[in-house]
Amino acid sequence: MYDELTEIDIQKMREEIDHRVRVLRPKLIEDVQAARAFGDLSENYEYKVAKQEKNRNESRIRYLERMIRTAKVIAPQSRGEGVVGLFDQVTVYNEKLGREMTFRIVTTLRQDTGKGLISKESPVGRALLGKKVGDRALVRVSDDLQYYMEIRAVEKGKDDPAMAISSY
Repeated sequence: MYDELTEIDIQKMREEIDHRVRVLRPKLIEDVQAARAFGDLSENYEYKVAKQEKNRNESRIRYLERMIRTAKVIAPQSRGEGVVGLFDQVTVYNEKLGREMTFRIVTTLRQDTGKGLISKESPVGRALLGKKVGDRALVRVSDDLQYYMEIRAVEKGKDDPAMAISSY
């Protein structure tokens, strides 16, 4: 399986890998060596923490490299006026909750529900993409949980390089 990512997503991942390899890796290796010098490794908390940080960095590098290797690069396509597309801000009325909500549809790598950034591959993102203002979209989370959202407004957006990629 692959993730559909934009050129900007790929570039941001490459920049993070470069930073982690050139800046963080040498510093973390130095931290491990310094902590190792404190003596008995079985009771050396500093060593344990330094190793964990180093391993976390290496894991993130591997994750980003795999994402780049397996990604399908897509170009955000502008859909017609009032039609939900990638990077658009969408105002909906959630019929289950009985309130209005606003989301921006983004790639999986940039999702952050706390900031209203919803992945295009999430149940909400899949339900809204391609729909028009006035449409009711069925959000199917599971066989037992589904609800409707009415699309109230669509504000066209674009792939913003300032938008951060998510960490784990």
